[in-house]
This record gives sequence, C-alpha cells and structure tokens, in this order.
Amino acid sequence: MTERHPQLSRLAIWCLCAPLLWSATATAQSLRLPSQSSVQRTAPGVPVTADFIVALVNSEPVTNNEVRQRMRRVEQQMAQQGIAVPPREQLAQQVLEQLLSERALLQHATETGIRVDEATLLRAEQSVAAQNQLGLEEFRRRVAAEGVDLNRFRNDLRNQILLQRLQDRELEARVQVSEAEIDDYLRAQQRSSDPANMLLNLGHVLLLVPEGATEQQVQAQKARAEEVARRARAGGDFAALASEFSDAAERANGGVLGLRQASRLPELFVASTQALNVGGIAGPLRSEAGFHVLKVLEKRLAGLPEASVAQTRARHILLRPGPQLTEAAAIERLSQFRQQIASGQSNFEQLAREHSQDGSASGGGDLGWTSAGQFVPEFEEPMNQLRPGEISQPVVSRFGVHLIRVEERREAARSQQEQREQVRALLRERKGNEALDVMAREVRNRAYVENREPPQP
Repeated sequence: MTERHPQLSRLAIWCLCAPLLWSATATAQSLRLPSQSSVQRTAPGVPVTADFIVALVNSEPVTNNEVRQRMRRVEQQMAQQGIAVPPREQLAQQVLEQLLSERALLQHATETGIRVDEATLLRAEQSVAAQNQLGLEEFRRRVAAEGVDLNRFRNDLRNQILLQRLQDRELEARVQVSEAEIDDYLRAQQRSSDPANMLLNLGHVLLLVPEGATEQQVQAQKARAEEVARRARAGGDFAALASEFSDAAERANGGVLGLRQASRLPELFVASTQALNVGGIAGPLRSEAGFHVLKVLEKRLAGLPEASVAQTRARHILLRPGPQLTEAAAIERLSQFRQQIASGQSNFEQLAREHSQDGSASGGGDLGWTSAGQFVPEFEEPMNQLRPGEISQPVVSRFGVHLIRVEERREAARSQQEQREQVRALLRERKGNEALDVMAREVRNRAYVENREPPQP
C-alpha cells in the first residue's frame, strides 16, 4: 500500500482542468464522480451550435466544442472556489490559449518518446476508482451513467500521465537545489524574529461567562477553569478536558485550534504562550468571552521545516477480490469480521493472521509506524478519521478491501537530514514552478499555430 500514483503538477492541472481527474491541491483528497452540472451534455431547450475548427496546432485541430466544454469546466471550478468569472468572450480566449498550450505540450511529449502503455493507464484508472471507493467496473458504470464518455475519460487520463512524465523529465534536467541554498534559506528564516511569523497550534478550553452573569457565576466558572489548568499541568489528557469542560466549537476536535499564523490568533493567546515551550499550559486567562486555558501543541517559525511528524500505527485485514471472491463478497465478509470483533467472538489480530492476504498477516495485520503520504489516499484518509482503538467499515483501495484498526498515534522527531530534505522539496517546488512556466512557453513558441475563427462561447 505504499504505492502512490504521482499527483499532477500545477502545469498539468492548468492545462487540463479536468473535474474527474487528480488535483494537486488534494494531497490526499478523495476524487468524486462529477455532478450533473459538470457533465458535458446540452441542456434542454438550448440549441446545439454547429462545431467548427477554431485553430490548428501543428496541423492538429482545436474545435469550438472543445472550447465550450472546457469553459463549462472552468466556470464550474471558479464558482466552487468563489472566483469571479470573466465575461464569456474573454474567458473563451483564455481557454483557447490553454488548449493550444496543452496540445503543443502533449505533442512535444509524444514526439520526444514519452509513452503511456495500457497497463499504466489501467492502474491509473483503478486508482481513480478506488479513491471513489468503487471497484473498477462499478466506477465505469457510474461514469457512463453520468453521461461521460468512457473513452474520452481514459484519453484525458492518458494525457495527464503524459504531462506528468514530461514534467518529471524536464524538472530533473532543469531544477537542482544545492546544499548552500538550503543553508541560506534556513539562516534567513531563523533571523526572522517577527512574532507574526510564528506558527502556533494551541489546545483551547473555554469556560463561557454569559453576558450579565452574576459575580457568583463568574467565580464558579473561574474555579472550573482553574481545575482544568491544574489537571492539564499535572499531565491530564487535554483533549479529554476539552471534551468535558469546553464551551468552544473546537471541543469536538479535542480543543485543537490547528496550526495558524500568530497574526490570525487573538493577541491574548499569542502573548500568553510566547514564552512557553511545546507542552506548556497558559491560564486561566480572562477575556470578554470567559476564561481560557491553553496548551502549546506546536510552535515554529513560518517557513522553517517541522521538527516533528505525526505518525500512526495501524493494523489491517486485506482481502483481494478475484475469480473466487467478488468485491461485494469481500466487503460482506469483512463486515462480518467487524461484528465478530465488536461482540467479542474474535479478535482483530487472530482474524488478520488467518485471513489477511498480504505480508502483514503473520504479525496480526500490524503495519508499523507510518507518516502521512506512505499509504495510498483511499486507505490513508479513512485511517486518519479513526481514533485509537476504532475499527473502520470495509474500505476499498486499488489493492483490495481492507478492515482497518488504528492502534496509537505519536509525534516523532525529524532528524536534521529529514528537515533539510523538507526544505529541499520546498525550494525545488518553487524553482519547478518557474521552470515549468519557461518550458511551457518554449514549447508553445516552437509550435506552428494557425488561428482560424474566433471561438463562439
């Protein structure tokens, strides 16, 4: 389950804008089938515009219908992101330029020997299906039912892989990050002493004091806040304290506010935790809302690599569908295992040893300690939603069907070399964006483009 299909680059997304396919912003976001509004079909009562060629790229045509279809995709994406959509004539020209650049890049990839064989395309299609929690055949049926042509979908997927491989090859040749550049970056970040550059993740418990509260009510809430702070300083589980005492919205998340820049937090919170190390407790603090108790969960300068990484230890039972076991039957069998474990008739480890169809079976399904990104998204996302001790419903991945149990979680320190590699990846991404822009312009400028007729949106 450590195989990860490469996520698409900014270049590939800019070129294709395909709603069915991968998105670089979705490190781990599940893909979903398109809504009815995104399906490429003509609405009732809307006249069909006769198609015509609007441009040629090295003698390969780009048609008006292609521009119209891409415009619908772009308009939907912009609406979902709350971005104002430009006038249709202007958008049509922008989309045409995207299509021309895309066509030139795909031609360049093919001409320089990049290929995508059927086996690679099938694995990519299975990956998309698994991220939708569907088997391949069911996914294909759903795609067809939504009115999307399967051949067009597979061709778009092939094009994305071509562009990904083109990007990988170009970046390998064009983008290098030296050790001196990493040193310069770290020194520049460490010199920054502006508190606004600090990133904080705080645990928060709020004891609300309602407006117009009597002095007796105020003192009662203060006493409860002091009890929370006392128990937290004594090593009590802060998430449990938040669940028990807090009146804040984040109590459901164990009181965790999430990693934020200090400028986005209340000044009271920043000032009271400025001198504290990770694990330190502040409070009770009085504000207009009531009494606050805070715990420093994470603290670092923006731009510096993380000193620790969240890790999960999980077990799983894997069943691989095949001629003797359908996917539906695998799901049903794992559901029965789950019920047996819940009722105490069986235990997870023994069922994993007897039934799991991978190398972890001998260890009771133990997958060891893993960090984010080590598993495929369709496995990792449901795993991340489990609390220690919880067992998932059956989960479909490209490898089969899983039953997952999270054993425990921890924060593991990153080595200095791991932190440097994190900076290297950041600098490489920055340089890569510039290199991709240069490469796209070079390919586009070399292509012979003949504009025929303006697109009719």
